[in-house]
Amino acid sequence: MTRIKEVRWTDRPIDEVFAYVADFTTTAEYDPGVSSATRLDDAPLAVGAEFSVNAVFMGRTLPMRYRITHFEPPHRVDLRGEAATSTAEDNIVFVSKRGGTEITWTLDLELTGVSRLGQPFMGPLFRRLGRKALDGLSARLAEPRALR
Repeated sequence: MTRIKEVRWTDRPIDEVFAYVADFTTTAEYDPGVSSATRLDDAPLAVGAEFSVNAVFMGRTLPMRYRITHFEPPHRVDLRGEAATSTAEDNIVFVSKRGGTEITWTLDLELTGVSRLGQPFMGPLFRRLGRKALDGLSARLAEPRALR
C-alpha cells in the first residue's frame, strides 16, 4: 500500500469547499490525472453516493468506481474507489482555519492482482501524482469565479 498525504489551505469558506470537493464529479476540473467523473445516482450527496471516474495513468484510461463511505458535512468525507487493478481509500478532512479552510487529503492506494508486484516501485510516482492533483485543487480554489 502507498499512503499519500497532502495539506492545502484556501481562503474560501469551509461550507463552499466541502460542497465542491465532496461532489467527486469535480475531480476532473482540477486533477490532471482524471479525464472525466460522473455521478451514478440522483440521490442527495450522502453515504452511498457513487461516482464513475476515469483516471489516466501512464497513457491508459483506467475506469474506477467510487462510493462515499463517510459523510460529515462540512468536516469530513471518505470515499472508496475500486478498479480492476487497484483500490483507493480517500479520507478528506476540512478545518476552518485563519479565515479560510485547511484541507487534509489522505489517500491509501493499493494495487491488486499481478499489479501489486510493482507497488514498492510505484510509491514515488503515486506521490508525485497526488501532489499534482492537490496543486490543481489549490489553483482551482484560488480562481475568483464561483465553484459549482
